[in-house]
Amino acid sequence: MLSFCFTALRCYALPCFESIGKMLIPLIFSIVLSAISSVFSAVEVLRFSSYYGNHMVLQKAPAKAVVWGFGQTGAKVVVSLTGPHKAPKHSVPVINGIWRTTLNPVEAGGPYILTASQSTTNSSITLTDVLFGDIWLCSGQSNMAFTVGQLINATEELAMASKFPDVRIFQAALEKSEEELIDLAGVEVPWSRPTAELLGGKEFSHFSAVCWLFGRYLYETRKYPIGLVETCWGGTPVEAWSTPRSLHKCGLKSSMTSVPYSPPPVQSYFFGNISAKWTSSVLWNAMIHPLLNMTITGAIWYQGEANANYNRDKYNCSFPAMIDDWRMAFHEGSVGQTALDFPFGFVQLSTYRKNDQLDGFREIRWHQTADYGFAPNERMKNTFMAVAIDVPDQKSPWGSIHPEYKRDVAYRLVLGARAVAYGEKNVSFQGPFPTQAMLNQSFISIVFNQDVNAIRNDDKDDDFFEICCSEDKMCGSNNNWLPVPIIKHGLNYVFVSKPPCTVASITAVRYLWTDWPCQFKACPIYSNNRLLPAPPFILAITKP
Repeated sequence: MLSFCFTALRCYALPCFESIGKMLIPLIFSIVLSAISSVFSAVEVLRFSSYYGNHMVLQKAPAKAVVWGFGQTGAKVVVSLTGPHKAPKHSVPVINGIWRTTLNPVEAGGPYILTASQSTTNSSITLTDVLFGDIWLCSGQSNMAFTVGQLINATEELAMASKFPDVRIFQAALEKSEEELIDLAGVEVPWSRPTAELLGGKEFSHFSAVCWLFGRYLYETRKYPIGLVETCWGGTPVEAWSTPRSLHKCGLKSSMTSVPYSPPPVQSYFFGNISAKWTSSVLWNAMIHPLLNMTITGAIWYQGEANANYNRDKYNCSFPAMIDDWRMAFHEGSVGQTALDFPFGFVQLSTYRKNDQLDGFREIRWHQTADYGFAPNERMKNTFMAVAIDVPDQKSPWGSIHPEYKRDVAYRLVLGARAVAYGEKNVSFQGPFPTQAMLNQSFISIVFNQDVNAIRNDDKDDDFFEICCSEDKMCGSNNNWLPVPIIKHGLNYVFVSKPPCTVASITAVRYLWTDWPCQFKACPIYSNNRLLPAPPFILAITKP
């Protein structure tokens, strides 16, 4: 190739420029060699993967942290860890430009210094202030992207940031890809100690309020480092975060399916171009797949709004399938260090529009639980759910679909994590759920699985409870459902009135089956300490 270039230069140079050409040839030759050398050097440069850095958190014992990066193929990379406890060095080969090793288990704490050295290039890289703790992944759409700076009383929360130096944050940049990427294409926030500036970035940028509050509350109970990895994007459907294989299990087309989502104009500015279409798997490819080598403790998820009117009736399959698929992929990517059933928490959707039966929110809430109404359940094991239906926000500057009350959501998620992920006993994390609904002579009794704090409301406009009256036992139409008031409540039960229809037609009861059923923290059924609301449910009525 080089000889061809030089021959062409000689042939087309005019005789009067021949001497100049002779002078240029060595210069051009030098430039070409330098360019080639730079290309090879770029390939051979020793570096960590994009989501390793100073101030990072690696997964603590008993799991082993995976460390990987790029180097010169055929070379050996030696990884060493120095700090409070001694750790053996690990020597690993660079295969196809990538090296990877698994550290010995390290107890929570730090700081440590992590060093990788490559002998063939006589180079080394060092990361400082590395802590070991628990890693939690935070993903979803705009309610997860909603920042600390957007909270009510944000100033107070931001001022507290410096008091939690062992809660570290990292955020992937917004990237799409038609192919599965090995490494992140960009980083929005590298591993950092929390500051007011990083937590309070511009709206829907950085850092996630739910993610941060979850980590902060968790740290207050665990008392060791917590690493938070945010990877979310507003307006995105579950299909964009799912692999083709998981979508296929639900009968959904995979990577070439376009997924439009257009929120109302008043709420659309943070989504960018609202006419953009989401192709299935593009965010899995760019913002989840690169993270698979990371050993994590668990994940939390706030998403579903974009599926309220897109593949809504498939969400009871696509969401649990995505969880299963992520679990398998993270387990394999971390060489078995991330648990195959790692805990997965999610937020059941809050509210959007008052008096709207057709916006899909009531159905999505139900489908978020794989149609069980609660979590964990037989289909969604080792999961936990934060109910948010009782924290509406009509005055939110970012539209009612984005309530500012994220503290309650994060607190409820942490209760679930403490009970499910950490196995803490006597931590209540679920609101009351019915075990039986029975028709009596003049009322219907609903028994719950725990003591309840119930409020009787005589306002006839409230339709918290509804009874299906259908001779053919089909309750699909809203016309079949009649609102009924609570007439009595006790330790673990409520009585609702019998509707004006025949006994034979009384089929089922449902609760909070509308987009916006309650005012702020004013739903009728809570746990005995009034901290946890009963979620929406639908239940067949037993007859004597």
